[in-house]
Amino acid sequence: MDSLYYEHKRRTEQFLDLHGDASDDELLSKIEAELWDDERCLAMNNRDRRKLALRIFHSFRGLDALQPLIDDPDITEIMINRHDVIFIEKEGEITHAPVVFDSQEKLENIIQTVVGRVNRVVNESSPMVDARLPDGSRVHVVLPPISLDGPVMTIRKFPPRPMTMDDLIARGAISREAAEFLGRCVRSKYNVFISGGTGSGKTTFVNALSQFIPAEERIITIEDSAELQLVTLPNVVRLETRNANMEGRGKIDMSDLIRAALRMRPNRIIVGEVRGPEAADMLQAMNTGHDGSLSTGHANSCRDMLSRLETMVLSGSRVPLEVIRQQIASAIEIMVHLGRLRDRSRRVLEICELAGYENGDYELNPLYVSEDQPHPEQEGRSRHALVSTGRDLIKARKWTMAGFGVPAADSAGKGG
Repeated sequence: MDSLYYEHKRRTEQFLDLHGDASDDELLSKIEAELWDDERCLAMNNRDRRKLALRIFHSFRGLDALQPLIDDPDITEIMINRHDVIFIEKEGEITHAPVVFDSQEKLENIIQTVVGRVNRVVNESSPMVDARLPDGSRVHVVLPPISLDGPVMTIRKFPPRPMTMDDLIARGAISREAAEFLGRCVRSKYNVFISGGTGSGKTTFVNALSQFIPAEERIITIEDSAELQLVTLPNVVRLETRNANMEGRGKIDMSDLIRAALRMRPNRIIVGEVRGPEAADMLQAMNTGHDGSLSTGHANSCRDMLSRLETMVLSGSRVPLEVIRQQIASAIEIMVHLGRLRDRSRRVLEICELAGYENGDYELNPLYVSEDQPHPEQEGRSRHALVSTGRDLIKARKWTMAGFGVPAADSAGKGG
């Protein structure tokens, strides 16, 4: 099949030299017609011929070897280590992809196409960049000399329809009781921070939580590379950072966007992920009347996330650590920690209330914790479960003001 591919690819290239303005439909029809006329294709079934035609078409008008992987809804991650070494994640399992690029130059051209679509620049002097595909998939690129074996591109795909909280409950990612509790926290306008490792589902979880935000509120989202899909909210402004141009000018970072968002009359601000000094601006936004704001960050637990936030703020500020800790405790009210288990499932592992800061330490009030319980169907095996600690919320004013009655974690489904 490879010999057929390269021969018909050359013919298509010659056709485009004469008919470069051909539409996508015209080009695909031309490729299919030539394949159907080729006697060597007679032994192929219609599906394989169509697959070959699309492979040739995508090498000119799509994303070449990537296109079938992008089009496969079951693939969640595409990892290009080199032009001829590609891995995919499908249903939590990582395997070799059945495709490669013809050359490193072809991969480099695809990278420039992807990056150029969102007005980003990546080259030898600026060899790392975040971008996105038209369907919202997240793209991260690293070029030589940083990557030693050639260009590296990692694509995190998202489902075409954002997962709802009911979807997450059905998958066992969170219990219905805990989901109802968090839903009421969002409606009560508690500031919620979601932590977790890479690929733990933080963006998916923010999308699900956003469905509890009242439709009449104005939301500003701030991201390095736009990924959030707040499909249930009509009044949303999406902001995305911008890298500096070739002359080193025009950079707009997350701190700039957070400050700009404060002038747009938001009811809530959602900061996609904090990684550095912009954490200080995120805390300031939460502390200046924008209750119900959401943000995410990388960490190993709720308590670890607090330490990481301190480090982020300190990296761009000379404010004393004690003051930073008081700002964090004042801004963040509910913390949710996500993780990936050995069975590759993504789960909520911990929900805590950050009740304050006293005597040099944060007052963390665990509301839901993860436990291993006996499996009901498989003797001798255990399963993960998120269970209520039975503790009451300490910061109960917002909960009661929203009319939800008893402010306890295990009362989410009762009354109100």
